[in-house]
Amino acid sequence: MVPNCPRALFLLLLFLACPESRASQNCLSKQQLLTAIRQLQQLLKGQETRFAEGVRHMKSRLAALQSSVSRAGPDAPSVSCPALSAPPDGRKFGSKYLVDHEVHFTCNPGFRLVGPSSVVCLPNGTWTGEQPHCRDVSECSSQPCENGGTCVEGTNQYKCICPPGRTGSRCQHQAETDVNECELYGQEGRPRLCMHTCMNTPGSYRCACPSGYRTLADGKSCEDVDECASPQHVCPRGTVCINTGGGFQCVSPECPDGSGNVSYVKTSPFQCERNPCPMDSRPCRHMPKTISFHYLSLPSNLKTPITLFRMATASAPGRPGPNSLRFGIVGGNSRGHFVMQRSDRQTGELILVQTLEGPQTLEVDVDMSEYLDRSFQANHVSKVTIFVSPYDF
Repeated sequence: MVPNCPRALFLLLLFLACPESRASQNCLSKQQLLTAIRQLQQLLKGQETRFAEGVRHMKSRLAALQSSVSRAGPDAPSVSCPALSAPPDGRKFGSKYLVDHEVHFTCNPGFRLVGPSSVVCLPNGTWTGEQPHCRDVSECSSQPCENGGTCVEGTNQYKCICPPGRTGSRCQHQAETDVNECELYGQEGRPRLCMHTCMNTPGSYRCACPSGYRTLADGKSCEDVDECASPQHVCPRGTVCINTGGGFQCVSPECPDGSGNVSYVKTSPFQCERNPCPMDSRPCRHMPKTISFHYLSLPSNLKTPITLFRMATASAPGRPGPNSLRFGIVGGNSRGHFVMQRSDRQTGELILVQTLEGPQTLEVDVDMSEYLDRSFQANHVSKVTIFVSPYDF
């Protein structure tokens, strides 16, 4: 500290306050003024020195910090695996390629998967296996059966159905006795001669279909009869006929009972719409805006995964549509058999992931919620009823 700094500053201010024209006894002398000026100069010089030292110290600290940051290694990038595509004649499930994410593959009917059905992204940026492909399972295209034999497709194999008097794996031998084709090809692991029932006849066989099905022109395949398209069904008035595998069902979809400010009106045989809500009723606006009813008929032991049902949205003309949709399963008696996932920006899919054994009836409720700029707009519920046939065709 410079001594007498406050006093020197006071004296200088006092001098400045004395006009030249009015020399007063209270004004400073020349010597006092010079002393005050020298003291102030020393004060400012000391302050300047301390400020310069502070700046040099700050520059040194910043240089050390810059050097430390420069020596540090680069940020570790997030690891991801190469993008995968669906195999030709197949499908891919999974769209994220980060570490520990899985991608699943399946083939269309008539093709079998060659390679892993699932792969996982490893921390080193590679998948646990090669991408699989789908191979045509047709083994009869090369016409392996001789002497008029009929080629029948099987699982990764084929069998020849020989005409009377011929036998052998390719009908290459002459038969000495009648062969019971139904018994021979009814053994475990052999392809079926008939879609349903095989009946042996002298030198040949005949196929039969269960009640509710008709035999096709090939004499082996069965086709479901649509009872709802014929006068055979006797559904009561007020109900709707739904064709099922080998039969039919009479259904009568009903709207939910009204409760409080919420009520519904039936706008078609398979849809209900909520009546307008009061302006101040938030619980009413969160109830389903529409409830639709859907009925599906499936064979037993259907290969999974398979898409059963799709939900989509469409905005009214002149009105902006939702910019975000959320899909989910909200009810039913068999949630574990299904998953609901988005297939594109405006569509969700209900996928069967577990094989079903018939006969049985399952119900699953799925909903679609609409959001506009993260604000809830409305949701829609679809009630899906599935009738599973006792047969696998």
